[in-house]
Amino acid sequence: MASDDVAIAGGEWHPAGSSRSVEARLVEQGGEIAAMPAGGDKPLAGAGLSWVEISSRVGSIPRRVTFPDGSVFETWDNDGIDRYLAARGRGGAGVVHWLEQFRLRLILIVLLAFMLGGAVYRWGVPALVEVAVMTTPPIVPQLMSQGALKTLDNAAFSPTKLPEARRKEIADGFARIAMLSPRGAGAYNLNFRDGGVIGPNAFALPDGTLVVTDQLVELAGTDTEMIVGVLAHEIGHVELEHSLRQLYRAAGMTGLIMLIAGDIGSSVEDVLVQGNGLLALSYSRSAEAEADRRSVELMAKAGYDPTAIARFFGLLEEKLGDRSDSTILSTHPGTPQRKKDITDYARIISGQSDPDLQ
Repeated sequence: MASDDVAIAGGEWHPAGSSRSVEARLVEQGGEIAAMPAGGDKPLAGAGLSWVEISSRVGSIPRRVTFPDGSVFETWDNDGIDRYLAARGRGGAGVVHWLEQFRLRLILIVLLAFMLGGAVYRWGVPALVEVAVMTTPPIVPQLMSQGALKTLDNAAFSPTKLPEARRKEIADGFARIAMLSPRGAGAYNLNFRDGGVIGPNAFALPDGTLVVTDQLVELAGTDTEMIVGVLAHEIGHVELEHSLRQLYRAAGMTGLIMLIAGDIGSSVEDVLVQGNGLLALSYSRSAEAEADRRSVELMAKAGYDPTAIARFFGLLEEKLGDRSDSTILSTHPGTPQRKKDITDYARIISGQSDPDLQ
């Protein structure tokens, strides 16, 4: 090695376009970087620093020095390359290696990523849900509802055994409520089913199809007004499109973007068309509270007892011991707080004062 050569690192040199390797050393010679053969003084390749490409440091991965002729010098001596570059004002390790060396910064970046993900979930997904709801064509809720009801009829339901006179009495009360909905009575279709293993229940599907089980009617006894209050609650779910919103939230960000863009994959299409996803949904507390208030409003307008649905929750507590926050198909948690909220709201819309404050 010439006396004015500056040793940088040892390694192997590969001719351009060849897998052949030559043991070599990287030096600075006469102001240029050169790959010198081991034990030889004639450069295999060389060029000024600005003309060669030196790969960034990534952990302990070998560095590559690519010369203008396409040949490559490869070395494991990352520190030697870093020292040389630092001495020439070119900096040392790359960004990825920098992150690896400073784990605290990496942890902070991961935390920031989680915060960003949380922000997207908190504000981004709800915004996309609203867009999806607005852009959903009417045929989609219809297909979803048909698929969900067909699945339930095949798996759990059987034809109703209620007397025709009892069904007509309930249907008449329901029609009286439905005609007060902004969608009109024609937007709703009331169905009676023997609930089987599902038991006492009533629910609404996105297109306005409502189902009430024989078991719920039997549980209510002669209190038709209470059943109508429950159905008014379900009308509230339809009016406020709670089923669609819950389904789209469950679909996640990717599914929502695909839906809005019109690029619906087979799995998303199955959920939307067959309606299977509806059967696994549960309404949020806020959605249930909104539907409760809508029941109070519709019942009051129709001249019924606006707190009738609260009696239903009390009945669940008394006869079924239901004090949970969810039941089959996410219907009606019968909690004391919920009954109180209904009573308070009924008092507000009727203009009455709270006796507890007097």
